Amino acid sequence: MVVDVDSGAMRELMVVLAVAGAGLLLAMVAAFAPWHPRPGRAAPAGLVELHSPGGVSAPAVELTAG
Repeated sequence: MVVDVDSGAMRELMVVLAVAGAGLLLAMVAAFAPWHPRPGRAAPAGLVELHSPGGVSAPAVELTAG
């Protein structure tokens, strides 16, 4: 089976495949890059720790059935 594809369609298909390949490569670099801190460089952002203000407590709420 012979497929007759003009050069414009083939060029467009190659551009689409090249952009898809570049995107896949960038996604793999982001996914598998080392995220641990290195000496002499700032540590990456971590999870946010939540702390209540010191000395202030939330008012107690009593639930009553009735």
